[in-house]
Amino acid sequence: MIDGNLILDRAEELIRRVSPEGRARARRLRERRRRAARKMFVRLLIVAAAVAAATGAIGLVVVLTNAMLLLAIAVFVLGALLVGRLSAEREPTREAIARTDLRLLPQRIEEWLERQRPALPPPAARILDRIGTRLAAMSPQLEGLEANRPAAAEVRKLLCEELPELVAGYQRVPEPLRGEEGSNGSTPDSQLVEGLEIIDSQIARMTAQLAAGDLDLLATSNRYLELKYRSGLGE
Repeated sequence: MIDGNLILDRAEELIRRVSPEGRARARRLRERRRRAARKMFVRLLIVAAAVAAATGAIGLVVVLTNAMLLLAIAVFVLGALLVGRLSAEREPTREAIARTDLRLLPQRIEEWLERQRPALPPPAARILDRIGTRLAAMSPQLEGLEANRPAAAEVRKLLCEELPELVAGYQRVPEPLRGEEGSNGSTPDSQLVEGLEIIDSQIARMTAQLAAGDLDLLATSNRYLELKYRSGLGE
């Protein structure tokens, strides 16, 4: 017998992928992979050049033997393995994100959200796509924002505290209970979606105010504690 929920989830995933936000996310992921591949390729070239230079220098002094050539190959292989290990993408922790330079913060948050995506309900995926697009738009606006400005503190509060805590609060709910209605008549799934909608609108507002130079307005706007009260996941 075909699971109706599975069909709905797959249909929603297909719709999300063909949406403008879904396509934009796919482009960002491809570009991120290309940058990572280029970085690893350059590192491998550096290792290869270093091994070749060292081998050539030794060859000027003594006659290279087969054992020496095998050792050079082994050194390159070890170097390549080390490069691969260092180039492997690590999951950014919330603590590391909080220490991230302000201009790089949107990208780091999007990377963190990508890691959390499989553990979130399908309806949240579309909102994460929108949030990712808004974060990409916000990033250039943060280039000239001084880290000690109140507006910068508000950006960090939303992205480093409110958003991660909303997701973490949902993940703390046992999986079998996430679709169950609570005393407030809503489920943790719906509460998460509602909270993400608020985050999405707040990022849009912040980006518009940063673009317009309304830093004082941004710094004195509504606080984001309403996320905890409206979602109920922070309790």
